[in-house]
Amino acid sequence: MQTARIEYEALGTAVVGHLAVDAGVGDGGRPGVLLVHEGGGQDDNVRVRAERLAALGYVAFALDYFGGGCPHPLAQAQARLGELFEDPVATRQLALAGYDVLVAQPGVDRGRLAAVGFCFGGVMALELARSGVALRAAVGFHPGFAAARAPDSEQIRASVLMICGAEDPVVSADDRRRFEQEMREAHVADWRLEVHGGVGHSFTNPDIADRGLSGFFAYDQRADQRSWASMRALLDEVFV
Repeated sequence: MQTARIEYEALGTAVVGHLAVDAGVGDGGRPGVLLVHEGGGQDDNVRVRAERLAALGYVAFALDYFGGGCPHPLAQAQARLGELFEDPVATRQLALAGYDVLVAQPGVDRGRLAAVGFCFGGVMALELARSGVALRAAVGFHPGFAAARAPDSEQIRASVLMICGAEDPVVSADDRRRFEQEMREAHVADWRLEVHGGVGHSFTNPDIADRGLSGFFAYDQRADQRSWASMRALLDEVFV
């Protein structure tokens, strides 16, 4: 496994992404997967997942939308997320900056690309799909859902998979229904919303308790394994 920390700039901020490529997996064009971290900043969880995807034969790049390529204090992270939720243009630009780094990597097949996000990263993955860039899939794990924008979502050509916990305190049943309505109104050709009963937010992150969050902010091994399998199945399908 080859990994590298890549410094680049996004919205005038110095950011640090994490690139993972498995040198032992064939030559030639490989699908590329852009990973987008949770709202607390880039952490070990998203970097490990980049490496897991690289071991499957993908070029994986975990972007950084806070700076420093590291977790940030909770209060600081929440303030920044509040700003980004209200600014889809900035959100899209941050995603595009990471996308540009990924497609610039040697051996990436630019016709086979996907974006996978966690928490606010799911918002960013969907926003990237709305930009109209060449994505085969946009996946969100326990994503937030920003304000519905059906006209912008008409630009989505990717297969969309959003995976939520039914007890997520960040995303209500009404939020999920608004997302469904948006996908229908935008005539997105292939979208899916997967809901796990009894599961809250950040269910993919084994270290979430270390962030000072509790209650329905909790890791759930079964939901993690099931949702990861759903993502892998979708990537296998769209990268044929």
